[in-house]
Amino acid sequence: MKQFWLLAWLTIASLAVAWLSDAGRLGAQEAAQATDKSAAKSAAANGKLEPPHQAEHDGPKFIRIRRDDKGKPLAMETAVVRYTSPDRPGVTVDLVGAIHIADKPYYDELNKLFESYEVVLYELVAPEGTRIPKERRPGNSAHPIGAMQNGMGAMLELEHQLDCVDYTKQNFVHADMSPDDFAKSMEKRGESVMQMLLRMLGQGMVQQAAQQQKEGGGSSDLGVLMALFSKDRAFKLKTLLADQFENMESQMLLFDGPDGSTIITERNKKALEVLGKQLKDGKKHVAVFYGAGHLPDMEKRLGTDFGLKREGEKWLTAWSLEKKK
Repeated sequence: MKQFWLLAWLTIASLAVAWLSDAGRLGAQEAAQATDKSAAKSAAANGKLEPPHQAEHDGPKFIRIRRDDKGKPLAMETAVVRYTSPDRPGVTVDLVGAIHIADKPYYDELNKLFESYEVVLYELVAPEGTRIPKERRPGNSAHPIGAMQNGMGAMLELEHQLDCVDYTKQNFVHADMSPDDFAKSMEKRGESVMQMLLRMLGQGMVQQAAQQQKEGGGSSDLGVLMALFSKDRAFKLKTLLADQFENMESQMLLFDGPDGSTIITERNKKALEVLGKQLKDGKKHVAVFYGAGHLPDMEKRLGTDFGLKREGEKWLTAWSLEKKK
């Protein structure tokens, strides 16, 4: 039973890493197979956008596990998806999906990518206009979600987004709710951080029970225990946890009810409000850099509110799932 709860905790942590930005410290915060590994890496590296594939649209659209032809996981990837419209000539809006703890080269690649945009809109529940200094993290966060992210980063030997992305660049623009607005919205909707954590706990238990039943019982627990005591602990845990990300779109329902939620719906509304202002001011090449869990809803809003449609995509490796030699 202890092993089961450990696995459930790891699931919760993986969901928190996927969905909740460091904004959680202030209030709260696949699976397409690629058999040609070198071609996939090349497409991301040279900045070329591939046309969207129907297979992608049938499953998660902004995060995937890339596997070899035998089904072995090679990498967890996030998408950079471009949107255009004939009614907005010359305008491109890219949704850049983020994982909040990842390999350092992932953030290095993002920093280079962000230099190509006129404006990069970023998430952080903080006072309007906030800029994140390079030396922004004073230590471990006391907030449970922040502490969870820190603990996961250390356990998996991954870096934290706010430690690696350079938010001091002039083209970075804050596009998120303030703590006061966030708190008021949660109160109005009857939401709480504890409520979300309990939902994640329930989802984690359901997922792991289903996985154990599928595998004949016990093997998931054993896999986690073996990973924890392995010399390659970080690698093995990453491989186990990456599977949790393959159902991200359906798991988004944890936060979004019939009327949406503060953590997804209201923050997305704010981000696209800022986007509207930037486009009105004449900006034509804009990136929206948000956690990958926000982007399915954001894609819908780009269509309904701005008339933008998906034109192309490329994929960046966030977690390498190949064993180091």
